[in-house]
Amino acid sequence: MRRSLFEINTANARAQKLSRRICAKLLYIMARQRTRNSRHKQNNERARPNNNATHKPDAVSMRLPREIITNAVPNYPHASRGLRQLLEGIGTPAPAEFTPDPFQLEALRALEHEDVLVTAPTGSGKTWIAREEIRRLLGAGKRAWYTSPLKALTNSKYVEFAEEFGAENVGILTGDRKENGDAPLTVGTTEIYRNQLFDALRRGENLRADLVVLDEAHYLADADRGHVWEEAIILSPPRVRLLLLSATIGNAEEFASWIAEVRGLPCQVIPRPGARPVPLRAAFLFPDGQLAPLLDAGGRMNLEITRFSEQREAERRTTRPPWRSRGGGGRR
Repeated sequence: MRRSLFEINTANARAQKLSRRICAKLLYIMARQRTRNSRHKQNNERARPNNNATHKPDAVSMRLPREIITNAVPNYPHASRGLRQLLEGIGTPAPAEFTPDPFQLEALRALEHEDVLVTAPTGSGKTWIAREEIRRLLGAGKRAWYTSPLKALTNSKYVEFAEEFGAENVGILTGDRKENGDAPLTVGTTEIYRNQLFDALRRGENLRADLVVLDEAHYLADADRGHVWEEAIILSPPRVRLLLLSATIGNAEEFASWIAEVRGLPCQVIPRPGARPVPLRAAFLFPDGQLAPLLDAGGRMNLEITRFSEQREAERRTTRPPWRSRGGGGRR
């Protein structure tokens, strides 16, 4: 049964938007706390006699509030046991020889004769599949496109691929940058790739690509931008192989069936079985810079965070302007 792809993965798209808003709020809180600490320190320095003009504060304490340093280091004597457990094991892993996972090798084999949708958690090596297929194509004198939904991610991939394949072989096309547009590998936003498809159709020309990588393919479910991914998939010529990468597609088989229907080519779903290779650790950053585990040992919300939220809500209600508490006046 054919259905609009705006209905696909809607819950995942909403969860991603919520996650982005939470991250933005945490960054804002940290920046605000740093500013407050800096001003407080300057005021203390002005009020304090200058008995040691040569003293310089520790470089780390100048960058981060002391509370973050205190609680973020597991071995610090005043760190809570829950926080120690949360941060335990974080660090740089020991060097080891890289061995591809079976799902990565399976995806490369499938790309030789059909489109591929790879669903694997973040950190499991989806980009390695794209990089190795691009390497094979460039070695054969062919061309590839690598698309992403974000300019920041596009710029990052451009730097990564330029180091891997040589700057002369990689170009970038975004709304802000246009460099080396004739390179055999083009890195750009999905909107720019879609626009190039429109331009090729108007001019009656062939798209200059043999492979198109659609990173973060779950953006197809985005209410505002999802049509861009839908149009990119529908308008890509059948001779161009598609490699779609995502960590959050829940109904991958239905998605792949739709791709096969509109393109007239098979699309194989290749998931990564097993647990997430990079575990998620959930924490809560208080306005004063302290860090606490989001959940307790039983998997329930941390009572400290719950009490803080209730206290802030009570304060917000008591400090509400009078015109908001009365029935008349103002906007409801």
